[in-house]
Amino acid sequence: MTLPANSATPSAANPPLNGPELLCPAGNPNAMKLAFAYGADAVYAGEPRYSLRVRNNSFTLQNLAESIAYAHAQGKRFYVVVNIAPHNAKLTHFVSHMQQIVELQPDALIVSDPGVVMLLRQHFPQQPLHLSVQANTVNWAALQFWQQQGIERVILSRELSLKEIGEMRTAVPDMEIEVFVHGALCMAYSGRCLLSGYINKRDANQGTCTNACRWQYQSQAAVADACCQHQRARASTTERSTTPR
Repeated sequence: MTLPANSATPSAANPPLNGPELLCPAGNPNAMKLAFAYGADAVYAGEPRYSLRVRNNSFTLQNLAESIAYAHAQGKRFYVVVNIAPHNAKLTHFVSHMQQIVELQPDALIVSDPGVVMLLRQHFPQQPLHLSVQANTVNWAALQFWQQQGIERVILSRELSLKEIGEMRTAVPDMEIEVFVHGALCMAYSGRCLLSGYINKRDANQGTCTNACRWQYQSQAAVADACCQHQRARASTTERSTTPR
C-alpha cells in the first residue's frame, strides 16, 4: 500500500495519488487483470532480465507493452521492477535494454542499486523512479537522501513498526512511501538473503531465489556430508498480515 506525499506536484503523465494506493504483484498478464478486477489501483511486474523474479515471471517485452497499455486504458498504474544487485556484466547492455522499457511508458521503475539509480537518472531523467524494499530504508535520513537523488517513492523496509513509519512520514512529508501489508518476511534485512545461494548455488540477489527459508527442515546430529531434510520451516518467519486474525 502506498501513502501519497502531502504536497505532490500534479502532472498529466503521472497524476498524484488522492489517497492510499492498493498495489499488487503480477507475475503474468492474467494475474494483472485479476488484481485490477478485485480492486487493485496498480500492479508491479518484474523486468525479465533485471528483476528478482526470474522464475515465476511470464512477462516478455511484448506482453509488458500490452499489459502497460491495458492498465492505462483501465485508469490503473503499472510499475516495472528493475531491482537486482547487478554485477558488471549485467550493466553491459543495461542502458539499451532500459531504453526499450522506458519507451513502453511504465508509471515508474522500481530500483534498488545506487548505480542503477545513477544510470537511469543520467539517461532517462524524466522517468519516475521508486526505491525497492531491497534498499532497506529504515530511517528518515535515508528517505531524505533518496529524495535528493530524484526518487519519487520509497518502499520501506518490512522490519519497521507503525510508530517508525509514522515518524518517517512526519519527518519527510513530501515523499511518497509504500509499505507491505501482506506477504513473507525475509530471514535477513528485506531481500538481502544469502541462504538460497549457500544451499542451492542460486543467488537470491540475482533473481534466482529458491525460497529455501520456507522449506521444512528436520534437525539431526552432525554427520559428514549430511544434507538438510525437508521437515520443518526453521528459517521462515511468520507471514506479514495487517488483517485481523
